[in-house]
Amino acid sequence: MKKLLVYLSDYKLESILGPLFKLLEASFELLVPLVMAAVIDNGIGQSNRGYILWMCLLLVGLGIVGLVCSITAQYFAAKASVGFSTKLRHALFAHVQKLSFSETDTVGTSTLITRMTSDLNQVQSGLNLALRLFLRSPFVVFGAMIMAFTVDVKAALIFVVTIPLLSLVVFGLMLWSIPMYQKVQAGLDRVLGITRENLTGVRVIRAFGKEQEEIRRFSESNDALSRLQLFVGRVSALMNPVTYIIVNLAIIAVIWVGGLQVDTGVLTQGEVIALVNYMSQILVELIKLANLIITVTKALACARRISAVMETQSSMEDNGTTVPAQAEEAIVFDHVSLTYKGAGAESLSDISFTVRRGETVGIIGGTGSGKSSLVHLIPRFYDATAGRVLVDGVDVKEQPLSSLRSRIGIVMQKAVLFKGSIRENLRWGKQDATEEEMLHALDLSQAREFVDQKPRGLDERIEQGGKNLSGGQRQRLTIARALIRNPEILILDDSASALDFATDARLRKAIRENAGGTTVLIVSQRASTVQHADKIIVLDDGEMAGIGSHEELLESCPVYQEIYYSQFPKEVGV
Repeated sequence: MKKLLVYLSDYKLESILGPLFKLLEASFELLVPLVMAAVIDNGIGQSNRGYILWMCLLLVGLGIVGLVCSITAQYFAAKASVGFSTKLRHALFAHVQKLSFSETDTVGTSTLITRMTSDLNQVQSGLNLALRLFLRSPFVVFGAMIMAFTVDVKAALIFVVTIPLLSLVVFGLMLWSIPMYQKVQAGLDRVLGITRENLTGVRVIRAFGKEQEEIRRFSESNDALSRLQLFVGRVSALMNPVTYIIVNLAIIAVIWVGGLQVDTGVLTQGEVIALVNYMSQILVELIKLANLIITVTKALACARRISAVMETQSSMEDNGTTVPAQAEEAIVFDHVSLTYKGAGAESLSDISFTVRRGETVGIIGGTGSGKSSLVHLIPRFYDATAGRVLVDGVDVKEQPLSSLRSRIGIVMQKAVLFKGSIRENLRWGKQDATEEEMLHALDLSQAREFVDQKPRGLDERIEQGGKNLSGGQRQRLTIARALIRNPEILILDDSASALDFATDARLRKAIRENAGGTTVLIVSQRASTVQHADKIIVLDDGEMAGIGSHEELLESCPVYQEIYYSQFPKEVGV
């Protein structure tokens, strides 16, 4: 939590004024029992109506001043806590954006969402309550004890015994609760992860009839979380009744001792009532403190989880300073190997090849052969664990990430569109793209035909993830988004898998005829998609099984032969 408090630095004044005004309110509250004692002894006891009226006006005045102080404290506490959470949320989001794919894969998307929403809201609520009550409640508790000593020392000794006993209960439960609430939040992560998996993969789950199995898996995690929450809630709920029992026993003791003191003339009836009121104030404040501690305990657990993300450093340092000029060799893989974080074996092993500027290169292989892993090394989504990847003759690790990625257009294997218009989605590729540039990109990607059929054209709304489009339409729009920036290197990572063969052929022809000096890498499992490339790289279980033209590979590469002849009749290749 200490590391996160730096985001409270701009709200130092509010963080001081909030508790200060709460202490002022508490000071006025501590005077109320003394005023009531005076009303009973001097007003009611002596039937002095004028004195009673005067004391009642004083009580109203104390109430109004206390209300103003309380509202002011609420304002400053809210301003500080909301401002703190806003800055922290910005910082957390910016930090997550800087994490490499490796860290994002390790931490998990569902966990990051929980940290940025539920956890951060808990921290905000905890800070708000802490600024308002963390000083006020102890101040009232000990202030009431001190005020009790000004009334009667013997009766005040009951306060001396009661307060440590109450503190033991409250803080003992707090120390027990902190690790338990951390387990609750971890369980919430698991439930959220399963929920996210089911929502994103709902079609696959239904296709394979796994609904009941997923319902059972969710129910098990949800029931485990519910049991843990109920257990923690039951133990935490003990705080209120236990404190009530202790304080009420103390009140009985005060009335007993006070009654004896009244009989002997040491105390007045009003002073006994004042002592009872002080004990009641302690009860109310300790209940507040108990609820505060529960909230702060949750907030501290959540703050540790947020800190863990903030302390996660990207394994990919952006320290590059070299911005290369265009070289004849656009891409060079020099004995490159890749092992994913936590993986037991290499995903790529000793890959070496060169791609000249303007070439079209096909990358083919079976599922899991490392095709996507290979192309993800070029824009430096992952760092090679051995060897070097050079773009324009310079190691990608020596280039600024912004400069490197600005020259590369990549269409991921999974087509991702954002909620908004087609125009807004295309401008992700180029912020200042003109309508002519958009239409040209749509023409090249073969998306113009269905965009023109939309009632609003480029302003047609797209739902989140492109849910209102077919798979092929989504893929063509993501290709258009990459083409609109006119990249030096264009990577199509199996991005035409949902297209029919005719549309795929038109797409490849359009890119080839309009590529100019663009270097194109096409990842596919279709032999027809890559067979017209200048060279084809064949991968098999993370290793390069062959490289060459379509004709050369048909003669010399068994892996390519197997892929090709599994898709075309043997006679076609003869």
